Amino acid sequence: MAETSAPPSSVPLARPRDRAYAHAVALMTTHPLIDGHNDLPWTVRQAGRSDLDSYDLTRLHPETDTDIPRLRAGKVGTQVLAAFLPTKSANPATVTAEQIDLILRIEDKHADAFYPVRKPADVGLAQARGKIGSLPAVEGTVGLEGSLAPLRLWHRLGVRLVTLCHNETLPWIDSATDKPHGGHDGLSDFGRAMIAEMNRLGLMVDLAHVAPHAMHKVLDVTTAPVFITHTCATALCAHPRNTPDDVLHRLRDNGGLAMATFVPEFLNPAALAGVGSFKDQWGKLRPGMTAADYQKARAACLTGWNQDGIAYLCDHLAHFREIVGENHIGIGSDFYGGPNPPGLEDASKFPDLIAELVRRDWSDAAIVKVMGGNFLRVWGEVLARAG
Repeated sequence: MAETSAPPSSVPLARPRDRAYAHAVALMTTHPLIDGHNDLPWTVRQAGRSDLDSYDLTRLHPETDTDIPRLRAGKVGTQVLAAFLPTKSANPATVTAEQIDLILRIEDKHADAFYPVRKPADVGLAQARGKIGSLPAVEGTVGLEGSLAPLRLWHRLGVRLVTLCHNETLPWIDSATDKPHGGHDGLSDFGRAMIAEMNRLGLMVDLAHVAPHAMHKVLDVTTAPVFITHTCATALCAHPRNTPDDVLHRLRDNGGLAMATFVPEFLNPAALAGVGSFKDQWGKLRPGMTAADYQKARAACLTGWNQDGIAYLCDHLAHFREIVGENHIGIGSDFYGGPNPPGLEDASKFPDLIAELVRRDWSDAAIVKVMGGNFLRVWGEVLARAG
């Protein structure tokens, strides 16, 4: 998730409804697309303090990017919904619990639209029933407050994936967008115990937001495959949140998954350069730089791209495939309310993305793997190694 939400400012880009698009829709009708990360619960919380009556998910929300109509239009099979909270939140254990509760209330209130996904087989059941699978996740382990007990409670509440940190370093894990802790090598003893407990429970370990040196430390100790649910390739765009090739190389042996994301400055070096003067080497706003000015700069960076966000995203997927192979890649939008890249403005745009893979001559088998087949296989392996 990016630091702050803002309304989308790019003009929606019309892509052709050609044979490739029809082929993509046919594939998505038969095979579920799994989006590995969406911060809709935080968007709801910011807009209405978690009031699901006032924030009606059944209507279009043009000010943001995700609602039930656009998830359906985008033919999303299962959506990972993140219980995100800012690292510096007061009472983080409580806020994490409130965010998990919000996901569960979304499932209950909109049971006609969402089907709870708690095991791989539920993804197929959701699609068979014409519903959107809802897979709860937690983004950032600040809510553990130094204890493993909340991790076990999160699992009992239905959480199945946990992102280890967000934009700030925690005492037990270094963030890609913050200074290292300095008291350990990127992963503390508690961090290693956290990974071991996640492996035992069958919780998916998500390395998005984790510093590359700490990613390596997690890969050294985990007994199960890992996920990087919303990232792009450092080789194509040198944002600190992107994943370098040396980590990608290790995913093949680990059996894990790198999932390409839609964040503009992760995709496009020009967009990254456009906001670079606002931030330090850790991706933090420099002194004197306001969040409002930064958001204006981000919006300006969405215009004048020499190709749209879908083309950039497919370039990153191609790089992932080259480095780690087609069995270890997926898609994680990181929709958080915007602004989003041209062509990827909202959750209705997934068929356009899949159509571009068709146009680039990706085989049906490879596309189905990227859409969700790899996610299901790797999740199954996580569960097979649990206990």
